[in-house]
Amino acid sequence: MEGKKLGKYRVAVDVGGTNTDVFIFDELSGVIQVAKVPSVPTNPALAIINGIEKAGIPLSEVVLFSHGTTVGTNALITRNLPLTGMVNTKGFRDVIEIRRSIKEDLWDVYKDGPLPHVRRRDRLEVEERIDAEGKVFKPLNEEEARNVARLLKKKEVKAVAVCFINSYINGAHEARMKEILEEELPEAFICTSSEVLPEIFEHERFSTTVANAVLGPVVRKYLKELVTRLSDKGYEGEVLVLHSGGGVMTAETIVDFAARVASSGIAAGAIASSYIAKLCGYQNAIGLDMGGTSTDISLMYEGHVRVTKEWQIEFGYPIVFPSIEVMTIGAGGGSIAWVDEGGSLRNGPQSAGADPGPACYMKGGTEPTNTDANLVMGRLSTELLAGAMTISKDAAEKAVSKIANRFNFSIIKAASAIAQVANANMCDAVRLVSVRRGYDPREFVLVAFGGGGSVHAAYLAQDLEIPTVIVPRYPGVTSAMGCLLVDVRHDIIKTYHMDVTKASAEELEKEYIILEKEGRKLLENNSVPPEDMEFLRFVDMRYVGQWRSLTVPVNRPVESLKDTMHTFHTEHQREYAWSSKEQGVQIYVLQVTAVGRVPKPDLPKYPKGGNAEQALIGTRQVYFGETGFVETKVYQRENLPAGATLKGPAIIEQLDTTVLVPPGVRAEIDEYLNIIMQIGKGEK
Repeated sequence: MEGKKLGKYRVAVDVGGTNTDVFIFDELSGVIQVAKVPSVPTNPALAIINGIEKAGIPLSEVVLFSHGTTVGTNALITRNLPLTGMVNTKGFRDVIEIRRSIKEDLWDVYKDGPLPHVRRRDRLEVEERIDAEGKVFKPLNEEEARNVARLLKKKEVKAVAVCFINSYINGAHEARMKEILEEELPEAFICTSSEVLPEIFEHERFSTTVANAVLGPVVRKYLKELVTRLSDKGYEGEVLVLHSGGGVMTAETIVDFAARVASSGIAAGAIASSYIAKLCGYQNAIGLDMGGTSTDISLMYEGHVRVTKEWQIEFGYPIVFPSIEVMTIGAGGGSIAWVDEGGSLRNGPQSAGADPGPACYMKGGTEPTNTDANLVMGRLSTELLAGAMTISKDAAEKAVSKIANRFNFSIIKAASAIAQVANANMCDAVRLVSVRRGYDPREFVLVAFGGGGSVHAAYLAQDLEIPTVIVPRYPGVTSAMGCLLVDVRHDIIKTYHMDVTKASAEELEKEYIILEKEGRKLLENNSVPPEDMEFLRFVDMRYVGQWRSLTVPVNRPVESLKDTMHTFHTEHQREYAWSSKEQGVQIYVLQVTAVGRVPKPDLPKYPKGGNAEQALIGTRQVYFGETGFVETKVYQRENLPAGATLKGPAIIEQLDTTVLVPPGVRAEIDEYLNIIMQIGKGEK
């Protein structure tokens, strides 16, 4: 618009449970700003505004705002959810409570699983039935449906999940039930299973729909508050929200798919790590995001991040939306070291958290943590956050002495043992997402970020024989940066049972065109211009007689399934160490991913020159296992120029983390100011 001041900032925010991280890119100058502020659990939108204000940029000059949030995750974990009702086909209201009749702990007969998010007295039934072929066997009893809607109104429910049996193949009854509910409860959030997840397997479909229903009002309230605050401060663009599948949706659209926000924040780190690896020339990468209480591990193979179709916040209640596959374990800077009943040293998942935090924080914590152990070994400085925070080595030694006394170790040996157990836990998790899936870690690079990832990364790489470690320029806000690196994305699916030998390429093409039309409509609702639209096709396939399926890409247009079949057999061999071209194969689900390209920042490059000595700020004694204490050079990362090289042992300090370079490891600063460590055998 003529006379309007042009914006220049792209802002990404990662709202965590403890801190809210802000990553700002000035697209005119290429300058990057970062900020970190405490999260406000009671009002996450306030923390976002606080972070942007701390960075000192006017929202009127922001051209793009994207963020990931733990609002949905925390709501499901704490069960701080609105009163929700459920409408089922008569005889099927207990499907969500029966689940799959499996237990989290198979041998603990006294441990009950978590209760459903909708109480039994709020799960009501109506007469209706559609058969397995989609034909109406018993019409919807509209009088009964109206009475159910009025009863839910009396209960003052804030959301309703409509889940009828076999609605995945014909959603007409669910659609009519939704219309009646909307007439009687105009303010309530209402969703149907045929809209949310039109797939067979009623428990998974019902569970996903209920998660969507309970989160709908939560996400709507949060986004309404955020959009209002941003608008009041001068922002005029769309508010983008990262979802589990590694894409973004607008605030208006995401409310209808609220369950996709349940792993929003976790996905951002995986996206950022894959982007950084590609930037450095690698197509295979393992992401290691180590924070204060946990570590998130992801995997990218041949340029594609692994995606799973089923995940859960609570055991037994799956959410069947495509989600970036991330393994989370209780290994963070605040993870507590302890001794089990058998006398073995353990590490986590218990955590000291941010309050009281590790013993060295001097906020009341007394238990030994990974942070305390690293401080005792000299791997961390007694001053963090550029001197804004002082931590106590004496307090750390006192805490670690608890472990030392149990094993008759010296304090330094106990600290080393704590770190080794933490490393072993993380190595096991990396093997689960790599070796167990048929991937060799030696063919990957390790991208380490978060507050603690770069302290442990080199030792993990040595144990796993990973040749290269990448530490991004801003490890502490890497997840926030990931929110700027994604596109608008919608996944549209249709159940389509067919033997491959009977499948017609012409008929499949017609089905994909219908799905693409639906995807195009969703992208148009997100204000994506036609030239920025892209449609990717996939099919879920399985061997005859199997239950689990694999998702493989399909050519566009569909002319033959020959390439798809080859990919299916290859992936099945790697995933399960078995495949058979003689075995019959079935098509299970057709899927179209509608992508709306969003402009991404071009991170600035820096000319190589200078050397590491200009960043040297001193030396200190650091403990390196069998080598013992070594006088180690300490460098200030902000002063390390592109092209600088250094050889371990070395410590590189910056505002949001510390990078440990063990003996025998060589580090180089690349043109994007990432630290690239080449791992030798070193000292374990």
